[in-house]
Amino acid sequence: MDSLVQAWQHDPLARLGMTVVVALLLALLLRLLAYAARRRLARRHPFVASLLGRASAPMDWLVPLLMLVVALRVLPDADVLPAFVLVQHVLLVALMVAVTWLVLRCLGAFEVAAIRRYPLDVADNLAARRMITQVRVLRRTADVLVLLLGASAILLTIPGVRQLGTSLLASAGVAGIALGIAAKPVLGNLIAGLQIALTQPIRLDDVVIIQGEWGRIEEITGTYVVVRIWDERRMVVPLGWFMENPFQNWTRNSAQLMGTVFLWMDYSVPIEPLREELRRLCRDAAEWDGRVCVLQVTDANERAVQLRALMSSADSGRNFDLRCKVREGLVAYIAAHYPRALPRLRADMAPGSDGSSGKPAPSDDHADAFGHGVR
Repeated sequence: MDSLVQAWQHDPLARLGMTVVVALLLALLLRLLAYAARRRLARRHPFVASLLGRASAPMDWLVPLLMLVVALRVLPDADVLPAFVLVQHVLLVALMVAVTWLVLRCLGAFEVAAIRRYPLDVADNLAARRMITQVRVLRRTADVLVLLLGASAILLTIPGVRQLGTSLLASAGVAGIALGIAAKPVLGNLIAGLQIALTQPIRLDDVVIIQGEWGRIEEITGTYVVVRIWDERRMVVPLGWFMENPFQNWTRNSAQLMGTVFLWMDYSVPIEPLREELRRLCRDAAEWDGRVCVLQVTDANERAVQLRALMSSADSGRNFDLRCKVREGLVAYIAAHYPRALPRLRADMAPGSDGSSGKPAPSDDHADAFGHGVR
């Protein structure tokens, strides 16, 4: 024991070694306590346990680094060591990297918790889509900000970089303008992402029509949106496009949707039997939600009338299938029961004023062509 005290008092290397050993032992003790707390919280608080689980990897580095930095800060007469300042700086940079990593993992834990709490595989998932869209877009924006802050903090610890930044303050105005022009697409998408997260013109799993393409919002990143087209294609759209161009959102306030089926029929078509058939088709269809089932004559011209069947469903996918079923059923019903009501082209051959039948006589050229014309 006396030898340890003497080594602490007279040998700087011994003091450094003992300080490092004590710091690592304290870090190991804190790590064991954290794992014990995680096991106890896993039963009653799943979110806290999940948060500690995701933070365990960066914490394995953060706690020892923190202990070492604190120990070296309070170590007396450490300046006599030639490489002490460099070691302190390296440990400080490593500590900042570990803190940045820890914050990113914690943000990911909050995102995972929100996704688990608000599942998308339910009939009315409007609230879930709203929450998950906000969480994902804000998480990605926060990731960018955390990385920028971490990199800035690390660079500010370097004396040369800090002095360079001070010398460039005079030209900061011109440099800021040039940087803003160069980074306009990136900054524009970042601001558009914040607008989308707060105002939510689109959400995950929304049904949209963009440039004539029907699809669903599959992914919202920090710079672009992935739209899954109905035929499994993917359309990648910049975030700023949604703030500058009009588009259709079929599920903005609700997933419920009304669809239409248009049929052109002859004027002799009976309307009431078709209404009864439409009601029967909707009642027998699992895709109908029971809200709207209407048949109306919406247009007429010199040849036919236009019938519009209007029906409702819980979402756009079911509504498309219901429209197909209703269209097939009505066409089959009309062909089977009222075939003469299908669209027809009428021609009235009125008799001529001289008592002839009204049929045009074959011309000489037409008769000569066949070789048996009558003159």
